[in-house]
Amino acid sequence: MSAGLVLLGTVVLLALRVPIAFAILGPSLAYMLLTDQSTGLSLRTATQEINSFPLLAIPLFILVGVAANHTGIADRIFGFAQVLLGRLRGSLGYVNIGVSVGFSWVSGTALADVAGMGKMLVPAMTDRGYPKRFALGLTAASSLISPIMPPSIPAIVYASVAAVSTAALFAAAVVPAFLVAAGLALAVHLWARKQPHLAGERATAGEVRTAVVRVLGPLGAPLILLGGILSGLFTPTEAAAVGAAYVLALGLLYRRLDPRTLWRILVETATTTASIAIVLAASGLLGWILARERVPQDIASFLLGLTDSPIVFLLLVNLVLILLGTVLEPVAALMITVPVLLPIAAQFGVDPVHFGIIVIVNLMIGLLTPPIGGVLFVLGSATRSPMHEVFRGTTPFLVPLLLILALLTFVPDLVLFLPRYLGL
Repeated sequence: MSAGLVLLGTVVLLALRVPIAFAILGPSLAYMLLTDQSTGLSLRTATQEINSFPLLAIPLFILVGVAANHTGIADRIFGFAQVLLGRLRGSLGYVNIGVSVGFSWVSGTALADVAGMGKMLVPAMTDRGYPKRFALGLTAASSLISPIMPPSIPAIVYASVAAVSTAALFAAAVVPAFLVAAGLALAVHLWARKQPHLAGERATAGEVRTAVVRVLGPLGAPLILLGGILSGLFTPTEAAAVGAAYVLALGLLYRRLDPRTLWRILVETATTTASIAIVLAASGLLGWILARERVPQDIASFLLGLTDSPIVFLLLVNLVLILLGTVLEPVAALMITVPVLLPIAAQFGVDPVHFGIIVIVNLMIGLLTPPIGGVLFVLGSATRSPMHEVFRGTTPFLVPLLLILALLTFVPDLVLFLPRYLGL
């Protein structure tokens, strides 16, 4: 049984809507059986992928994001952004983006962002006269800031697979995350110019003071997480643990954390972590099979024979990753593609940290496109909207996202400036 048949079997199972972990695991185990590999080797290969200290940061960062959703931190960030940006025409569009930027510092996943923000932002925008399709599309697109801005779970996975510094990858992601926010804000500005009825209202001095006081506690989370990691005081895993304790302490301070809420937070964290872990394990086994069948070397030979231009190579990588992102969950796509593409990128002289940001942004855009489109499904469920309506609202925002991707791909200094400045 060849690696090609394993990949074909995975694609067929995905088309049949089999959960992605089992769509990968089934053909992989069949390969191990038919090539006389032991069950013990299969289990050991799969479990080795998640037996990693850096990956311990994943459940802790998930805990931070889930706790922030359940303890009122998201509401405080929303209130602050509304006061700060409320006077602008189309203000709730900017607030939507601002909330995603603020929440991204305590949440490393788009799904946590869109699940928490969707229930709050979409009704708030439609009640103020914003078209529902616009509200859905902007909320979906802005949720991508979370998995790009550190602390980012995809960045942790990439750093583990590629054996690069998580701190360097976190630093490299800051400018791209703000560029995504700026691109979406420009799209809102162009749209709002034709919406005179959406004029904003200036907040009073009292409202500003109240909002600032309410957001001081949540602002401590990014200072602990990012400041601790980038300064070298904490490893990412240690920072995640301290951040989780800090957010839970805020929940107690705000009287929003009782035993029942804590239980819901822990259950949601455990189920989300388990779903990621089984995908990591299954993808690790598939990666072992691809390496055994020399698939990375074959792909490298093909690409190196096709072109000797780094620009053409990166264009091909973007095309492949966007297509993969439409059918694969980002963590699985990272685990499968990075061991194959990273050595080839190195031969073309592409920095591994720069390449990591390209991979992450590509796969995050895939969250906004059918048939997988995890953000579309979560937002549709949270707002009781059909998936086709969410996708139609999201489509216009793919334009600025793809332009930002092109900018990040071909201007590597935008990505590498900050980690170089910090000496990472």
